[in-house]
Amino acid sequence: MIKSIKNIQLFETIDDVTCDTYYGNDQEWFKTKWQRLSGCGPTVVSNITSYLNRSGMIDDGSNKQLMKSDSIKHMEEVWKYVTPSIQGIPTTTMLCKKANKYIKAKGLDLSLEVLDIPKSKDKRPDFNEIVSFIIKSLDDDIPIAFLNLHNGDEEMLDAWHWVTIIALAQVDGGETTVDILDEGKIKKIDLLKWFQTTNLGGGFVRFRKV
Repeated sequence: MIKSIKNIQLFETIDDVTCDTYYGNDQEWFKTKWQRLSGCGPTVVSNITSYLNRSGMIDDGSNKQLMKSDSIKHMEEVWKYVTPSIQGIPTTTMLCKKANKYIKAKGLDLSLEVLDIPKSKDKRPDFNEIVSFIIKSLDDDIPIAFLNLHNGDEEMLDAWHWVTIIALAQVDGGETTVDILDEGKIKKIDLLKWFQTTNLGGGFVRFRKV
């Protein structure tokens, strides 16, 4: 089983100077050192809203052109509302609160839904609930915000970090991978391995058209 957003090309971003191609935004594009250090949350929100804008699902006033300079302007605009605390944005609740400020300011018909993965393993949802949560968003052609507080045995993830999920694949036997956007690249991670080995958990935020 493979589920994906409909048009990954809408995430292609072209560097105005080098003509290099990126997929999604990179927090390293922010202007200040603090933004580059703490900006994964606003980067993910800018990824998702940019995709929805370019696909025509919303109109937040940002440029639909796929140039890096336009993407940076959008990131900086999102930062005004999705501003990290001294600890970054370490919870789904905080991301939702800040993302809703952007949604309200831009008059967007979007709502947010959360699935948390608690630190305590006996309080976590069943893994199939996570898969269903992600699939529902991908079927609606909307990427998902994923918070990883501790990456466990999944070496492709950074700890205390937000990334953007754009696809999910599941094979017989339970292996489940997701494609994520991070650092302007598409990466593949083993979601089941993360779920089974993370010590701190994290969570998922789903944007919904209303």
